[in-house]
Amino acid sequence: MVLSSMSKASPFLIDTRELIRRPGEMRESTVEIVTPYPIGIEVIGIPAGAELFIDLRLESVIEGVLVTATVEASAVGECARCLDPVVEDLDLYIQELYLYDDDDRPSGGKKAKKAAKHREEDEEMEADEALYKLDGELLDLEPPFLDAVVLALPFAPLCDPLCPGLCVECGLPWRDLPADHAHEVIDPRWADLKNRLDLGGSAEMGDTSSSG
Repeated sequence: MVLSSMSKASPFLIDTRELIRRPGEMRESTVEIVTPYPIGIEVIGIPAGAELFIDLRLESVIEGVLVTATVEASAVGECARCLDPVVEDLDLYIQELYLYDDDDRPSGGKKAKKAAKHREEDEEMEADEALYKLDGELLDLEPPFLDAVVLALPFAPLCDPLCPGLCVECGLPWRDLPADHAHEVIDPRWADLKNRLDLGGSAEMGDTSSSG
């Protein structure tokens, strides 16, 4: 399950005020974020309080701000075979275009009329391409980051690709058991008879002890 925080205090909000309406401008930085909530799926994820190291590049373009980011993080979980702890190093890549909000577009004049003529087509294209929008001077890196994490996490994490798992009979790890470890397997068709014989033997033992 992926948890999300859309609060204005979210550490994933990035200030773009130096780039707004300045096509060609670029800014690079390294950002450290401490996750305020767990991120991932049921069996493995990035725990709350984990550190994320983000190499961030922001480029101002005519439509908005192009974000390119690489994120280093560590996810923890349990092995799908033996249930031992698992640590997975994640190297995530994000590239998204954040569009200026409609309200921020200039109005009036021929350019505005021309833009209005194609507004409906533009909005349809934006919806199809799932583009993001700026919130004033801020962009929210959280949605694409969450998507990248979920896509990168293994659905069946393993402590080792050759992990033998657990014995289905006793539940102990196969790696800790001797090579000749085995359990007596009784054909289900004979199981009822065996139970009766065991009960009969127990009853005879009880009679013998009482007669003594």
